[in-house]
Amino acid sequence: MTNITKFQIALSEVDVLRGQGMDPDRVRPPLISAARSALGEVDELLAPAACYRILPIAAFEDQKVRLAGGAILDGPLVTRALTGARKVALALCTLGPALERRVSDYFTAEPVRAMALDGAGIAALAQISQSVREEIGAQASSRGWRTGMSISPGQEGWPLLQQRTIFRLLAAASIGVRLTESCLMVPRKSVSFAIGMGESLCTDVTSCDHCSKRERCGWRAREGSYDTT
Repeated sequence: MTNITKFQIALSEVDVLRGQGMDPDRVRPPLISAARSALGEVDELLAPAACYRILPIAAFEDQKVRLAGGAILDGPLVTRALTGARKVALALCTLGPALERRVSDYFTAEPVRAMALDGAGIAALAQISQSVREEIGAQASSRGWRTGMSISPGQEGWPLLQQRTIFRLLAAASIGVRLTESCLMVPRKSVSFAIGMGESLCTDVTSCDHCSKRERCGWRAREGSYDTT
């Protein structure tokens, strides 16, 4: 397993606004001011860390993917996403707990400030997870392989309960992340995902292509919106 604790995170006001799901060209000046304020304090609140592990795929069985060692990734989305893969990279990224504590402290008295800081966290987590995806992609390229789409437990077609499988295979505690009984991650500004690796993967599809809500999803249509997966 590979652990990463050094990341280059560079956020702008636009990143903070998009992290809140806003169109930067349409927001009011107070929201821009709040985004600017969030940039002034977010760095001290980040403790970014990630870990990932690359595992061989042993077999495809109906809507299940059996990994070397016997672990099973179960669900139609994960089966489609890994079709043609030789291996799968399982990854976990987090910002640590300090940012969400500060957001909680602000929320009652200064909700706009809290939302801006939360947006900064979403944007930072997106950059961290993208860095990990790029490192995994580089490892695939070194073998002459490609990488497929990134998917996460909880997406349509991959049950949230599969978080337990990922946490069994990754030493999540080594980067300070734990799983609740309901399979939610703590700290909340954390994300887990899987990416297939192989020479025969299809690379022109995304998880949106397999979602039943894709035709009416505002996030899918909004250019520049953040998806941490």
